[in-house]
Amino acid sequence: MAPIPKGMKAVQIEKTGGVEVLQYKDVAIPTPGENEVLVKNDYIGVNYIDTYFRTGLYPNPKPMVLGREGSGTVAALGSAVPQALGFSNGDEVVYMGTSAYAEYTACSADKVLKIPSGVSSSDACAALLQALTALTLVEEAYKVQSGDWVLVLAATGGVGGWLCQILRAKGAKTIATVGSEEKVATAKEQGADVVVVDRPGQGDVVKTVQDCTDGQGVAAVFDGVGKDTFERSLECVARKGTVASFGNASGAVEPFLISKLSAKNAKVARPTLYNYIYTREEYEHYSEKLWKMMIDQKFTVRIHNIYPMKDVAKAHTDIESRKTMGKLLLKP
Repeated sequence: MAPIPKGMKAVQIEKTGGVEVLQYKDVAIPTPGENEVLVKNDYIGVNYIDTYFRTGLYPNPKPMVLGREGSGTVAALGSAVPQALGFSNGDEVVYMGTSAYAEYTACSADKVLKIPSGVSSSDACAALLQALTALTLVEEAYKVQSGDWVLVLAATGGVGGWLCQILRAKGAKTIATVGSEEKVATAKEQGADVVVVDRPGQGDVVKTVQDCTDGQGVAAVFDGVGKDTFERSLECVARKGTVASFGNASGAVEPFLISKLSAKNAKVARPTLYNYIYTREEYEHYSEKLWKMMIDQKFTVRIHNIYPMKDVAKAHTDIESRKTMGKLLLKP
């Protein structure tokens, strides 16, 4: 491999705010710690959570280099990286971590994975965080069974699209919401059985759920929208069903009385991916399951666009518009 330079380009924020706080600038290349891997990034994932850190919804020390995932090649290994992980310089890898909006990222070796044969670097990056989120939701937040009716909100977004594909593979029946008529066909291609355009004066989500389930409600709602849809999700869920509220696209869910759940003996989960893949064993279990499903099921890895890293403001504007379909990637 080429020698590691001393400096690199990265996207940093020094204060919270709109896309104007995103700074594309020269910074020093990080030195990997004892248990870290230095990755030369080929692709960097853009996720809605990045906007939460940028706006301050999720507080974090500043200055901060944004980004939670990337793929590329191993450039250097920390002195104490376990040999059992099998990493060597030049390996193609994908990772979860922090400070991914950069040409190089130092990340915990425990959260780095070799990219398997049959999966490209761009597909691995596009899938890792969002597809693992979807997979752990249907395995852990609510264990979906074949034949279950399930409601997926924002079904052509990053996680929503993966949920539809995985639910179809599990034999579930999916009711999906989308934001426009243009997204209906995409949701159906990804596996949705019934699609509702969730806009005023158009589709009626509650009525659709009642009609499809003979008035019983859905076994689970996977709600990445948050504040604007939480009450309706509770209305749509069946007796003894589960509402998994995993995102805040419309804002954080407001506090509510827990006694509200007793009307249906409903369960509410507020899961995050990281607590499902906390150990290396859990991380490898779900990632290996994901790679196998991607290859065997021939899942569609939908990439909305690949932006030059310097155009990160455009990527954030696009993802916040809620008009995108699939993954947004940055290219250093």
